[in-house]
Amino acid sequence: MNITRENIDELNAVVKVDIAKEDYSGKVEKILKDYRKNANIPGFRKGHVPMGMVKKQYGQAVLVDEVNKLLQDSLNKYLTEEKLDVLGNPIPKEQENFDWNKEEYTFEFELGLAPDFDVKLELEKPVTHYNIVADEKMVNSQIESMRKQYGKITSKDEAEEGDIVAGTFKNEEEGIEKNTSVELEKIKGKRNLNKFVGAKIGDVITLKTKSLFEDDHDLVQHLDVEHDKAHDLDIEVEFTVNEISHRELAELNQELFDKLFGEGKVTSEDELKEKIKEDAAKQFKQQSDQQLMNDVTKQLIEQTKFELPKEFLQKWIQTVGEKPMTEDEAKEEYEKSEEGLRYQLIEGKIVNENKLTVEFEDLKAFAKEKIKEQMAQFGQMNPEDKELDDIAARILSNQDEVKRMSEQLMNEKLLGFYKEKMSFEEKEVTYDEFVKEIYE
Repeated sequence: MNITRENIDELNAVVKVDIAKEDYSGKVEKILKDYRKNANIPGFRKGHVPMGMVKKQYGQAVLVDEVNKLLQDSLNKYLTEEKLDVLGNPIPKEQENFDWNKEEYTFEFELGLAPDFDVKLELEKPVTHYNIVADEKMVNSQIESMRKQYGKITSKDEAEEGDIVAGTFKNEEEGIEKNTSVELEKIKGKRNLNKFVGAKIGDVITLKTKSLFEDDHDLVQHLDVEHDKAHDLDIEVEFTVNEISHRELAELNQELFDKLFGEGKVTSEDELKEKIKEDAAKQFKQQSDQQLMNDVTKQLIEQTKFELPKEFLQKWIQTVGEKPMTEDEAKEEYEKSEEGLRYQLIEGKIVNENKLTVEFEDLKAFAKEKIKEQMAQFGQMNPEDKELDDIAARILSNQDEVKRMSEQLMNEKLLGFYKEKMSFEEKEVTYDEFVKEIYE
């Protein structure tokens, strides 16, 4: 066997594999002899079928199978030994009039080679690291929500502002008939609200869906309409009042604090506010870190310039899916995935050059920490280490979970590395300011 490579340019190469008869004949003969021992062909005793008949019936199929196995093994070994960093997989070049009856074969494969480039960790454009804090408005809103959750609900005969009105929205033409409960504080505009105020059980209220709620997406829940349709929905609906209730807010006392956080963990309104801010900070940190990762990723892609074997990759994309793609479909798919591929190469280079690794002990500790967080949500605050070890062992026996958690952990290591090596503009914002700045 002989394998040679011709470099077309820095990003493309062709590998040629020559296979001679002696490379495969011994294996083919052995398999055919085994076939002969076990073949059941009418007119012949088992193990006494003529070899010529076995070769005629099975010879070419065995030959093709063994040559292909030899080809793939040899090609993979060659790529490893030559330390070729290839993108995608080798693409076999088509050969017209290929003849399996010959004794020697030649195969050619196109290769797409990974580019050589450097990654600068100094960011050319400023990136903001947000410190998101819970402001007084958010804290008070959270406290009100907690008081509502544990408050007392009483039935009423007539609706007033702040009540909850249960009933049925109906519009025969649009096929709407939905039982729901409407919190009147979510109704938009005095005109709409006044239609509910003073209503009694059995009353039918006619309403326009346009600007009925402070948030148009509430129509999805209350009318059972599609999400995309809710924003522009402008129809008339009837609402039949079935029940009226009022939720009295729970008192801010020790009984409520114990229900929320456990006995004696919070003992005053000031401590409650600090606990809310502390819990919010943990959630906000995840969002802040994710945004930082997104912005660093975008910046690294923009400032790290290199070429890719574009034509090869588009051709490869045509072949890897369940269904073959057209050239135009492959081009479109490549354009959608190019940024992801670029960052994958950049990230790989950063990981390798800085020896960022995920060891099994790291993964085990990471898994145990995630398990503790989940158990805490169900009130199990101090699980024993053996219990954590047993659960982690079960999780890490699943290869899909290992892959998922390894990616998560590597993402955290990369983020820590970026925070250590890069400079960011620190900015303290409320959650509303963060949402406005990022998403609007």
